[in-house]
Amino acid sequence: MLKPRARWQVQTQDQAEIDALSESCQLPPLVAKLLLNRGIKEQKDVQRFLDKDGLSYYDPYLMDGMKETVNRIHQAIKQQEHIVVFGDYDADGVSSTAVLMHALKELGALVEYYVPNRFTEGYGPNEPALRRAKAEGCSLMITVDTGISAVHEASVAKEIGLDFIITDHHEPPPVLPDALYILNPKKQNCTYPFKSLAGVGVAFKLAHALLDRVPVDLLDIAVIGTIADLVPLVDENRLIARMGLSALQQTERAGLIAMKKVCGLGADVMEADHVGFAIGPRMNAAGRLDSADPAVDLLLAEDLEEATALAESIDLLNKERQAIVNEMTKEAIYMVEESYPIADNNVLIIGKEGWNAGVIGIVASRLVERYYRPVIVMSFDAEQGKAKGSARSIEGFNMFMELSSNRDILPHFGGHPMAAGLTMELALVDELRARLHKQADEVLTEEDYQPIAKVDVLARVDEATLSVVKQIEKLAPFGVGNPKPKIMFENVQLGQIRRIGSDSSHLKLSITDHGASLDGIGFRMGHLHEEITRSAAIKALGTLSVNEWNGTVKPQLMIDDLAVSEWQLFDWRSLKPPRISERVSELPEDQTVCVAFRGQPTQSLLAGTFVHHFEEIDWNSDFLIDKYLVLLDVPREENQLLKLFQLAGSPSRIYSIFYQEEDTFFSSNPTRNDFKWFYAFIVQRKQVAYMKQQKQIEHHKGWSQGTVQFMAEVFEELGFIECSDGVARPVVKPSKKDLTESLLYRSKLKQADLENEFVYSSYDQLRNWFEAAFQKTADTNQNVKEQV
Repeated sequence: MLKPRARWQVQTQDQAEIDALSESCQLPPLVAKLLLNRGIKEQKDVQRFLDKDGLSYYDPYLMDGMKETVNRIHQAIKQQEHIVVFGDYDADGVSSTAVLMHALKELGALVEYYVPNRFTEGYGPNEPALRRAKAEGCSLMITVDTGISAVHEASVAKEIGLDFIITDHHEPPPVLPDALYILNPKKQNCTYPFKSLAGVGVAFKLAHALLDRVPVDLLDIAVIGTIADLVPLVDENRLIARMGLSALQQTERAGLIAMKKVCGLGADVMEADHVGFAIGPRMNAAGRLDSADPAVDLLLAEDLEEATALAESIDLLNKERQAIVNEMTKEAIYMVEESYPIADNNVLIIGKEGWNAGVIGIVASRLVERYYRPVIVMSFDAEQGKAKGSARSIEGFNMFMELSSNRDILPHFGGHPMAAGLTMELALVDELRARLHKQADEVLTEEDYQPIAKVDVLARVDEATLSVVKQIEKLAPFGVGNPKPKIMFENVQLGQIRRIGSDSSHLKLSITDHGASLDGIGFRMGHLHEEITRSAAIKALGTLSVNEWNGTVKPQLMIDDLAVSEWQLFDWRSLKPPRISERVSELPEDQTVCVAFRGQPTQSLLAGTFVHHFEEIDWNSDFLIDKYLVLLDVPREENQLLKLFQLAGSPSRIYSIFYQEEDTFFSSNPTRNDFKWFYAFIVQRKQVAYMKQQKQIEHHKGWSQGTVQFMAEVFEELGFIECSDGVARPVVKPSKKDLTESLLYRSKLKQADLENEFVYSSYDQLRNWFEAAFQKTADTNQNVKEQV
């Protein structure tokens, strides 16, 4: 057995619906099911989703407050008022700032931008910045990707006569700021048909209205915030992402050309992952470690030389950010293991003085990935008595909602169900930890603490063709709300499996079923090579892609998870004593049960490992359930092993070692003719110094060492000869007896049979023996139940 890392939830659809959509749209059934899983059921919706020209942008004036906002901005432009775009320091905020700056400059506005410093000012609009802007002549401030919680700042703006317009996409609080106007599709009573725009999406819609055209020239910027902010890539976001990736691939914008170069993207076909894992993190890096201004300047740059310098400096910041994150993550893991174990903490809240507040969100995400608990990572400022935190959550725990019920100790927070940011009194951190622990206990079950992997479709290996993979690629761009389809293959066989990579940390395998084969790659899954036997029927979960290598093009499975539902037999019979100890020590201690049948000689194989002696343990009925059973030696009789399973249950894995210092099967196993010859030899010579002549006789007859002594002992036990000082003499007129009347002979035959059964059998023969034993155990237990 091999348990999966996550709970696999297979999405089901009515087969009639799958067949109908497949036929009406001329799609493979697998692709039809993927569309149905995304709620796309009608032919027109399929065409709209798959056809890149099928989507259209919504009228920006459907957004509440848009008309009034546009009128006020046009008035400011006409009168050459000083406008400030107030942005945020993440990739969404930076791209939002750049989009609105480009639009306003095109209209001739007198405009500049302002992005607060994460470390000296914190998140969102702040009073000193507003007062300073007003003092410098600003009469209109427009926020992008921020401001929806700026109740105090809006009142300050009103007080000082600064027109304050908010554009944001975050969850609105119960009380909205008293701003001049607010653009937010999530605002109550807002009729805009799509609620999940990123901050840059809202800025893009404002630019759409201001310019009185779809600003396609800004899509190469808008796509960055849309993908990097992890908003659902459906509906209008899908259009922005799809057209934006195409625009980014062909961009002539100096800053983006330079950024693509430092990312090593060149003229590559742009995919969502290029933004999510290359461009986005670098755009975030500037604001995480220092000021976000270089990132905004990069997107506004017109000179390639200037842009290249900015891109290279941002890339260096990103490398520094990676090093800081790695070190902080190590410290955070140590703190969890030592001070806040997951057994006692439903929500992990950890923090430290001096931790970089710019990367605590990344560390929080890594802790969620490792422990699958809601996490808040904090940077403590003892001098100010403040704690700044970044939260990440799991399915079933709405972080924004759960934090909302603690507003009395959280003066400043905001975010989404899965992520949030907060600032609070350092003295109240323990109180928040206790409260959230209790809240999680009320809403989460034990099962909720295991990650969920949503399986789009259960497929056969022969369905994973190139044409199907290319059809699936039409569902791109992939991201939140439109994830890469997870394909599950069930009860398939391994064609090959091996470790690859310079450090053997990756796994390469092939799965086969009914003559069809599919290659698979599992990154950072090399350790599973030792946990799957070649005979196992496996389940594989992953995403399909096209693999091009040396002119060969074929489908490939990028593996996310593997599982084996049945018990597994691992054949370690060829291991020598030093290696036995090493391999057993690699097994999880809390799951492993080592059993010996013959006592101390076998126990000495495992230094420091507890060995259960079969006859000395009071076995209970579930002792071996879900355990790894290591069989160190050959049982004295077959029934011992059967009795073990009857008493303690069936394990999930068996590691067969069956070590013995001497091999009875090969060392001394003479035939009846051998016995007949040796007895005649003694009778003919009247006496034989068999101990002295043992090697000579054995060499002459081709017998293994010890055969002569064994036969002499059998004959003596049966009363055929008398032995004294290594000399054998025949007994006159002995009683007629069969060899099988000798206990020694029967014991030797029995031991040889056991060795043949357990030590020298093939893998398949040994596995079949255990299968039969499990079935016999089950039948016995069932009979006992029926009798009771």
